[in-house]
Formats: sequence, structure tokens, C-alpha cells
Amino acid sequence: MRVGLLTGGGDCPGLNAAIRAVVKHGEGTYGHSIIGFRNGWRGVVDGDVMPLGRPHIRNVLPSGGTLLGTARYHPDDHDGGIDAVMATLEAERIEALICIGGDGTLHAASKVAEAGVRIVAIPKTIDNDVSGTDLSIGFHTAVNIATEAIDRIHTTAESHNRVMVVEVMGRHAGWIAVNAGIAGGAELILTPEDPFDIDQVVKFLKHRHRAHANFSIVVVAEGAEPRKGGSMDYTTQLGRFGEIVAGAVGERLAHEIADRTGFDTRVTILGHVQRGGSPTPTDRILGSRFGVAAIDAVVEGRTGVMTALRGEHVELVPLSEVAGKPKRVPADLIRAAQVLA
Repeated sequence: MRVGLLTGGGDCPGLNAAIRAVVKHGEGTYGHSIIGFRNGWRGVVDGDVMPLGRPHIRNVLPSGGTLLGTARYHPDDHDGGIDAVMATLEAERIEALICIGGDGTLHAASKVAEAGVRIVAIPKTIDNDVSGTDLSIGFHTAVNIATEAIDRIHTTAESHNRVMVVEVMGRHAGWIAVNAGIAGGAELILTPEDPFDIDQVVKFLKHRHRAHANFSIVVVAEGAEPRKGGSMDYTTQLGRFGEIVAGAVGERLAHEIADRTGFDTRVTILGHVQRGGSPTPTDRILGSRFGVAAIDAVVEGRTGVMTALRGEHVELVPLSEVAGKPKRVPADLIRAAQVLA
């Protein structure tokens, strides 16, 4: 069997572990031919392929990024995109396609599955906002990196009596902010799920600096926004492809805090630092488990499904039930972040 493989959307640590598992299990156990598509769905549309074998996956397990390359391109958003995908898959004699990606890539995968292609999806995103799975590839590493950054920022904040605003990624979900904020001991954690009141933020910081300490760490997710009707007028800034502009809310929040409190306030924008570097053991193992499960699903003739971690087990869930339905941080976790501040 010829099995196609692609990685779409943003890069993240753990992708190469999933690719390695698909190739080792698919070729070694079942004798399949694994055909990689470069640069996500763009490579399928353009017919940009590379056969994947044992030599291509040697020593990739600890490497970040993706050896296949990636792109933010969805064929269902372009005229003739799905037709081009079908033509390439027919020309390459692809019998099943494994798609590794976040919410956008998996939404496109569900559209291709509806066109009759056998699809098995693997969730990856540092944002952890793919529904149906407890964890997505890349999230654990991103939280570790953000937590280490917060730990380091604590020392300079305390030394200089500063408020340090740390902006983390996450799109419209606050998974990284909440987890890294709690783990790093941040005083305030602001997420998209719970719009903040700038007046309450200022009141809290003034009280803390007067009664408890002379420094504070404020973690803010890039998609966080102030409460409507409050005294801070701000709308999330978007780029040309609909992506959230890195640093926009962090810079504005730091300015508001400094202006309203008089405290020396600085901002650190972690941005793409969270995506890079070597994956944690958790992401290496998760990517490997998902890759093995995806090949097994292909062999079983499954289609329109996604690998998902639920508790301790990897399961298959219908792609139609999760694609295009981002997962938000639950209220109890946000509450824990507020209580522990």
C-alpha cells in the first residue's frame, strides 16, 4: 500500500517523532511505501513529493520542526484546490493519507475525506486547542519552554522592582498561558476565555506592591482581550492570514499598567521561541504513539478519524466531530489559575 503523509500549519516539537513512527511502523511492520508531501496541503496540490524510508528518519527523534516542511494552506479555501488534491493522489497512487496538523489542517482533512479520500489525522499544535484529545503534539514542550522563561524572568523582575508582562502563544485558547502561568508562579494569568478588567488588574497590582512584594509577573495569552464596556479599548490584532499579531496585546497591556500604576513595567514576547528546539520526552512519546496508531488505523481500513489521547489510552475519534471545533480551557482550570495568583 502507498500511504501519503503530510504536516500542515505551524511547526512544533514532536512532529518528527510522529513521522518517524509512521515510516518505521508502516514500512517495517506492514511493508507499506510512505510518500511524504512537502509543505503540507500545498505539497499535495503541487505534487511535491518525497519517498520516505529508514534513511530519512535516522536521528530525527530529538529534532524540532518537521523534516517534511509545512505551510498554512488549506485546499478547500482555494478554487480547484480539492480537485488538485484528488489529481495528485491519483497520480501518485496514494491509497490513504495521514494528515498531521492543528485545527485548520484537520478541517481541510475532513473536507478531503468527504471527497472520498481515506484520511487518518494526527493532532498537533502547541495551542492544545484540538477537540477530542487531551493533548496535542507540541503542547508539552511549549509549556516547558514558557515555564522556564517565566522562572528566569522572576529574578530580573524582583531585582529591579518591576512588573514583567510575559506574552505567550495560544491563538484564541489559553492553554499555554494557564499551564505555564500556574507552573511558573505568575501573579496574574489573562486568557481569551475570560476577558480581563484592566481596572481590576491595576487594583490587584497596586495592592500587591503595597502589601506583599515589589514585583509582579503577568502572563497574557496572545488572544486575550479586555472586558467589553471596561476602561481599556482594545481589539485583537490580526495579520494578513488571520493570525494574531505577536506582541500586540503584550505591548498594549504593559503600556496600560505602566501608565495607570507608575510601576516600571517591561514586556517579554516569547512568540516562536515556544515552537522551537528539541521536544520533551512527553512529546516524543506522544508523537510516536500517534504515528503507530495512525498506521494501524490505515491497515484496518478506517477513514475520517483522528488519533486522540484520552486518559492513558490512544483512541480513534471521528474527524467530523472535532474538526473546526476548537477546544477551550475549562472554567475550573481558569479558576485554579485565579485562586493561585
